[in-house]
Amino acid sequence: MLPALRVKVAVLVAVLAVLCVPGCSSSQSAEEETPQPRPSAPYWGNRGYTLPDNAFTREGTVVTATCSMGARYAGVNVQAWDPERWELRETRNFFIPVDAAFSNYPDVKDVHSPLVDLCGVSSDSPSPYAVDDLEYVTPRVRALFDLAYTRMAVVLRDPDGRTTHAGYVESGGNADDFVSLSDAQGDDEQNAVMAPDGRSVWFTYITGDGERRIGSRSTEGDHRLSDEGPAIGHDLPLTVTGKPPRAVQANMVHLAPDGRRLTATAPKIYGHVFPTRDSSGPLTAASGRSATLLSGCVGIVGWVGDERVLCRTRSANFRTVDARSGRPEGNAVAVVREDDGRVAEGMVVSADGEKFIASVHSPNDRSGQPVGLGDFRVVSTSGEGAAVPVSADSLTNDTVFLEWR
Repeated sequence: MLPALRVKVAVLVAVLAVLCVPGCSSSQSAEEETPQPRPSAPYWGNRGYTLPDNAFTREGTVVTATCSMGARYAGVNVQAWDPERWELRETRNFFIPVDAAFSNYPDVKDVHSPLVDLCGVSSDSPSPYAVDDLEYVTPRVRALFDLAYTRMAVVLRDPDGRTTHAGYVESGGNADDFVSLSDAQGDDEQNAVMAPDGRSVWFTYITGDGERRIGSRSTEGDHRLSDEGPAIGHDLPLTVTGKPPRAVQANMVHLAPDGRRLTATAPKIYGHVFPTRDSSGPLTAASGRSATLLSGCVGIVGWVGDERVLCRTRSANFRTVDARSGRPEGNAVAVVREDDGRVAEGMVVSADGEKFIASVHSPNDRSGQPVGLGDFRVVSTSGEGAAVPVSADSLTNDTVFLEWR
């Protein structure tokens, strides 16, 4: 669940490939070597993309997002961490434009956006989505950013409080550095998220005759609307993956390491593990016929290898489940004692599948806590050894852990 007054705000194994320019010899000096980006790691399911070598794309990095707000400022801080020492490697700031929907309030149209999930949830203003457990929130918020965390998608409100447009902001800009991808009167574009390469923003929209669709607009050129497929309205978020990009409208979407399957849930759709889609759209009853139901799973944290998924169970523990049979494997992993009075929710699994990060908080009341230091713990997916507290002081109970590369 997400806090009230927020102080708000792939694993790419980046390698230096040495390529000779024409005419060079094997004795070329180190000064003449040119670093080249390499494709993102296979478990992203985005093998076709190349990424720059920086703190956010390197192996062994945890990425977090925290919303910050002041009297004249609203923004999101995205931070790259060393998960061994919890030392900060780099911070990127995304200013939130004044017209962006980062909270819902009376007399304006409610907007479905993961940015509202991150920044605008309180005991008086709940999440725009039906469920706000952290297993649901994490993939929604991750979808706001491209693979390299250079752009963040936003939904912009017109002054009339009813018209909404998809747009984006660049990292490191100021409050005026944003792009609205449409200015058509009467637009109803919500659930804005970034394509993996940051070159398009995807969203759900309602046509003039009331049809529900998924659309995209390029971040370059004339931003013309491209229709991408059917939608089921604004109530479920989008996740965009693959090359060429495809969107799935569902909750708790995580790609398997081999990119062939994904986890997802949607109301009235049976199952948790589905084949990767080759077109954009929501989960359907037909999708459910080939899906696997993960026994006892109430929250999907992520993949533990190609064939196993880490779930939060009905008994409030965590357990690895076979993605083909749906049966639990190994021991249940308890993050808090039964008499602790608090609950644990999972956010990310490490790239090697050996650890995950959980948030510990009062039951049903993350959004009611005063802003302060969060209780985050690194836990073994096998249950071996003691949980290790995350020792970074700048991480508040608002923080969402987005990725462990």
